Amino acid sequence: MASFSSFILAVGFLGLAHAGYSAAQHRTYLRLTEQEFTRLPIDIVSQCLVSLLITIYGVLNIAGQFRGIKAMADMEKKSFDTVGNRPSFLMFRHRGQAMFGLNPSVSPPSNKTVETLEPAT
Repeated sequence: MASFSSFILAVGFLGLAHAGYSAAQHRTYLRLTEQEFTRLPIDIVSQCLVSLLITIYGVLNIAGQFRGIKAMADMEKKSFDTVGNRPSFLMFRHRGQAMFGLNPSVSPPSNKTVETLEPAT
């Protein structure tokens, strides 16, 4: 089954590459004939979409079976009170200390304007 999925994946990638090459060739043709580009022809767009679906199908078959998500395995050990505790999100050093004067080593911002400041020498 893996070799068939690999073949399907290769066909999908080749189809995508061919659609990209066809789009570039179409743009070059329009540039040479001095026509305005409005949109890609429907055959190039349809080839791109079909190749994309084939590629997705090949990738999903190569990946194998998905495992289930066991969200309750971690939650069984915790009580209702400790579910919301996230100590890694606590931050004690933030700009509020400097803005509101909560830290004695940092002075709060002054009301001085640029005009009242003396130039540094």
